[in-house]
Amino acid sequence: MSEVKPQGNTKDMFSIYQQNVDKMFAGVKQSIPQYHQSITNVQQEYMQALENMLGSTITLQKEFVKKAGVPTNMPEATVKAIRDTTEELVKATSLQNQMVLATIDAAQQNIKTFNDNAKSFADLNRNVIQSWISAFVTRNN
Repeated sequence: MSEVKPQGNTKDMFSIYQQNVDKMFAGVKQSIPQYHQSITNVQQEYMQALENMLGSTITLQKEFVKKAGVPTNMPEATVKAIRDTTEELVKATSLQNQMVLATIDAAQQNIKTFNDNAKSFADLNRNVIQSWISAFVTRNN
């Protein structure tokens, strides 16, 4: 079966529909890099602000404690507990990041599989429709 191609300024509903779908996706595809860059910029700015805030807080507390004459020495067991807790938190965060990235990769593969299967399903439907049409259309030989 030959595919009907739109010619010129056609008003065929499927041509109009396809043109609008193509235009919509072209617009979305064009904006994706901008969204990606904006999100990356916001993340970097947020992390910098958080780092600056915590650094300033520590400096301010250190100055206050020093001026107040409060001793700052901690027992070795407390230092070890804090360091161990931080190390475990870093490990947990790393594991969480690996899980999130693996989940994103799996989702991407699922979408790719769906896309591949959708094409096959459309081809199958096309063949079924062609079979039905050929059964009801008389051939001129």
